Amino acid sequence: MTKRTAALDRQRQAMLRQMLEERRREIQEKLRSLRETLPADVVEVKDPEERSVADYVQEVDFALMEMKSATLAKIDDALYRLEHGRYGVCAECGREIAEARLAAVPFASLCRGCQEEQERYERERRARHQYSEKQLTGDLLRR
Repeated sequence: MTKRTAALDRQRQAMLRQMLEERRREIQEKLRSLRETLPADVVEVKDPEERSVADYVQEVDFALMEMKSATLAKIDDALYRLEHGRYGVCAECGREIAEARLAAVPFASLCRGCQEEQERYERERRARHQYSEKQLTGDLLRR
């Protein structure tokens, strides 16, 4: 590797690290803001209708917090891979992840093909689970 290539790699790595850490800070701030607003919403509720709306809003807030926390974990994982020279390499097949994909999803750990395969597997798993639940409910109702 030439000195110029090594310098470009270090420069790219520093830029990626900065971008990932900036994204991490943004998410942490959003999580902090969500956590701070949750208790205030619960105190102000007065009637059952408001309680229902407040419960729904709280569920949405919790779902958002879970998604943000999952994204934080992915960012931390991407920073670890960056530090250990494995950033941009698919964790499943070992092939290089396309630059366009990394630009869109900088914390991606799977190439497009492996990501699509994982999503297909998850859809099938959920469908089997829903089918099993319907089958169980039907069995219980027949009794």
